[in-house]
This record gives sequence, C-alpha cells and structure tokens, in this order.
Amino acid sequence: MRHLLPWGIFALSLLLLPWLFPSVLGISILNEMAIAIVFALSYNMLLGQGGMLSFGHAVYFGLGGFLAAHAMLGMEQDGPVFSVTLIPLVAGIGGLLAALLIGSFSTRRAGTSFAMISLGLGELLAALSLILVGFFGGEAGISGDRSLGPDFFGFDFAQDRQVYALAAVWTFASTLLMYLFTLTPAGRMANAVRDNPERAAFLGYRVQRVRLLSFVVSGFFAGAAGGLFALHNEILSAQSLSTANSGNVLLMAYIGGIGFFIGPIIGAVLLTLINSVLSHYTDLWLLYLGISFVLTVMFLPQGLTGLLMMHVAPWRRGLLHTLLRPYLRTAVPALLCVSGLLALLETLHHQGEAVIFLGISLPGGQASNWLAIVLIITLAALDWHRSLPALRAAWQRATRGETP
Repeated sequence: MRHLLPWGIFALSLLLLPWLFPSVLGISILNEMAIAIVFALSYNMLLGQGGMLSFGHAVYFGLGGFLAAHAMLGMEQDGPVFSVTLIPLVAGIGGLLAALLIGSFSTRRAGTSFAMISLGLGELLAALSLILVGFFGGEAGISGDRSLGPDFFGFDFAQDRQVYALAAVWTFASTLLMYLFTLTPAGRMANAVRDNPERAAFLGYRVQRVRLLSFVVSGFFAGAAGGLFALHNEILSAQSLSTANSGNVLLMAYIGGIGFFIGPIIGAVLLTLINSVLSHYTDLWLLYLGISFVLTVMFLPQGLTGLLMMHVAPWRRGLLHTLLRPYLRTAVPALLCVSGLLALLETLHHQGEAVIFLGISLPGGQASNWLAIVLIITLAALDWHRSLPALRAAWQRATRGETP
C-alpha cells in the first residue's frame, strides 16, 4: 500500500483536475501540462538516469508529432482508419525509430561530445523541416482534424475535455512504464554507466548498448508526447523541432530536479503554469524564467524536489516544526526584497507608464518612486541577511536531531 498510494494520488489528481478547472482555458492548460510531464520524464531518462545531456531532445518530440499529424491527414483523405487513441502510439514508434538511428552513433560518445552531437542534429532537423516541405509543411507546418477518425465508445475527440481524458490516460500509463523501467536491470545499469562508465565496462557490460537502450526508450516516450501535442493543437510547425523546445524541456527537468523521478513532473507543472499564466501578466516572463534557472543551478543543484527531500530527515525526527519560525523570519524580508526587484524591473520596462503590480498602482517615470523601491529593496536585503545565521543554526539542530 505504501508504494501504491502515490500512484493512487496521481491518478486521482488527473481525474479531478478537469472538474476543478472546467473552463476552456483551464482544460487547455491541463492538456499542455500532461504533455509536458511525459516529455520531461522522457528527457530525464537521458539526463537524470543515464547522464546524457542532450540539446536536441525536441527532435523525437517533433518527429512523433509530425507522424501524428500525417496520421490525422490520412483519416481526412480516406487513408488507413484507426482509433485516435492509437495516434500517440504511432508517434511513439516514430520517435523510437528516430532514436534508434541517431543513437546508434551518438551514444558512442558521452559528456560534452554527446551534447554537441545532439545540438548539431537538432539544428540539422530544424533546418530540414523548412526544406522538406512535403513532410514538414515548410514554415506553415501541417494540420489535421482529430475528430474525423472513428468514434471511441462515443468519444469523437472534438472537444478539449475529451482530448484531456486521452492525454490523462497516456500520461499515467507513460509515467508508470518509465518508472518501472528504472527498476529493471537495464534501468539500474543506466545509473551505473552514468556514475562510473569505466567500472561498468570493466564488469563486462557494453556501455554503448546500455546508453542506446535508454536513448531508444526515451525517444519512444518523447514521440508519444509529440503525438499528444499534435492531437491537442491539431497543427505542427518547425517550432516543435527547434532548439528552444529542447531547452524548454531541459529547464523542466533541471528546475524540478533531475536526481528524482518526480522532479521532472514538478518542473513540467511549474513551467507550464509560467508559460501559460505568467506570460499573460507580464512581458518579462522569459527574463524571470531565465533568472529562476540560474538561481536553481547556483543554489539548488538538485532542483525543487531536492529542496523538499532535504526536509525528510527533520520530519522523521519530529523536528520540522522547529524550522517554522526561522523560515518565516527569513521569508518575509526575502519576499519583500524579491517583490521590490520585480517592481523595479516592471517600472523600468514600461518606461514612464503606470504599472499595476500586486494590485498596487506604481507611477512610472518618476525618480522618487524608483529611489523608494531601491530603499525598500536595500532594507529588506539587509534584514534578510541578518536572519540567515539563526536559520542556519536552526537547520543544523533539526538535521542533527537536537531539540532547541
């Protein structure tokens, strides 16, 4: 039961979310979130479990998506007719075959060499998408109609809510299968090759073959995510193959925490909300995303999941409550300092225009307002710095099991 409980909570969350956010925008964001979870977990099979840093993972996502779009076009043109529920499987097979071809030579290298090969191949496929117009559709891309396939128990998938039901099933199944893969001997050997490839080779394992297996499985699930993306948007363009898309999934995995299986899920949910919600409130959301990534690399190398897992030991010792007051003492000036920095960036960006920030109207173009914001930031930063020694001492006591 202890092992089944998280999966029950995950399934229940996927089931209840559309009832909690029933609007058209809410269902659309949930679809994007489900796609991002599968895509980020497939990338974590490379980086987190296999130690392969890839800058071209969008290749398999995009190729799977284009195959899914062509499958929908085939339905429109009286081609092979099969259930829309199988389109992610078709896309996954496409991603698997592409990963098998590319991985046959790219996995012979590791580290920087592998990263550069993946970057070059990603740029190559992005350029080919504008040249091979017959398959990729050029700059306009290709589109299809998901509702023209045969009904599936009364579902014609014309509505986003029905597409979410399909995406939720595929997300749960893909997540479960990727987790089970980590428990197999192949998954364990991928960890061994990641940590010490020389020792794994000395024990008689084919390092390149182990990497290739993880690479191919990752390509399958990335392709399946691309198929879900095609079903959700009903259009595919060169953007799905771009380096920007590869960088986006890297951010999801790294900010969430590549050392933990649940990390990419947290990162996918967070970045989907940033892309879908925060972008409607500010034009500087990409700047904030970049700053968040830099701060994560500098101060949270294990991501947000690593930060949460650090509190497991104090929680087991029953001392987690002792950190509440030091956290509040540090969080208040920290939030005030960060809010001041954001307000300063927003007022500078709008260049003289009034800005509504956190419900407060900030007149722009006035030096007195900027000086007041700078003063608040400075005082909050000093108070934040003064609170750190007490927080550090409380943290050391909690991790050692000492009662205050």
